Amino acid sequence: MCDDNIIRRFAGTFIIASLALGYWVHPAWVLFTAFVGVNLLQASFTGFCPLERMLGWGGLAGCTPARRQRDQSNAGR
Repeated sequence: MCDDNIIRRFAGTFIIASLALGYWVHPAWVLFTAFVGVNLLQASFTGFCPLERMLGWGGLAGCTPARRQRDQSNAGR
């Protein structure tokens, strides 16, 4: 589980970077912006965020893998 602010920072950075690349490098980079938007939309409905899972696997930015989160919650019962 990650802090929501970390996910928002990554999403904002990806969107700004892809728009800049679309403007200065090639217009097809705007498709990456659409990809980020679709991921944000589906995460709001399903609760599944691929970035959160990747950050958890890597142990980056204070994120913990979902399996470890589950184990910790089951140990407290």
